[in-house]
Amino acid sequence: MCGRFSFTQLAQAIAESFNLTSVPPLSPRYNISPTQEVGTIWQNSQDSAREFKLLYWGLIPSWAKDRKMGAKLINARAETVEEKPAFRSAFKKRRCLILADGFYEWQQQNGKKQPYYFQVEDGKMFAFAGLWEHWESPEGEAIDSCTIITTEANDILRPIHDRMPAIIDPKDYDQWLDTKQKPESLKSLLQPYRSDVMTVYPVSAKVNNPKNDSRECIEAI
Repeated sequence: MCGRFSFTQLAQAIAESFNLTSVPPLSPRYNISPTQEVGTIWQNSQDSAREFKLLYWGLIPSWAKDRKMGAKLINARAETVEEKPAFRSAFKKRRCLILADGFYEWQQQNGKKQPYYFQVEDGKMFAFAGLWEHWESPEGEAIDSCTIITTEANDILRPIHDRMPAIIDPKDYDQWLDTKQKPESLKSLLQPYRSDVMTVYPVSAKVNNPKNDSRECIEAI
């Protein structure tokens, strides 16, 4: 699974990377946790324009009775994403890119869980494969939420965890976001990412507490 990640890039860098007209000012985030807001890129189905949007992390299906369901749906498995009732509609029509520059996984060591921090190309911005959904409560509360798709671990992840977030290659951004793409053409994008461009190192247990959101979370120990 993917339960914590970081995103510390400036708004200008996001706008330039994704050809956006505007991105709101953002604060560096070193320990993004489920049920918090995450930065995403999605594509307007009417004019195909890309947009930046903050979404609630934890997908709330449109048919959910309340928002609590979102906390249980922070991840979707690539192998079954097109079949599960909570995700299949979003996989067909509502895909997004979830922005990150690092993520965490934990390894069991001597009865404790040791966190590790993974990056792509030494801290370069990248994007997880994501799905989004719109939900409204009977009282009129509206929430746009998202989930991160996970896949099998690559060689650098496997010694620590058997799953990893599906990272979309920049050359495939257009295909992933295109609302006209058919689901069967997208499954090939949800593969383990290249190990040779990734790095990993152990970090302190500070990241275990979602209240800790400082640079100390990503510092090597």
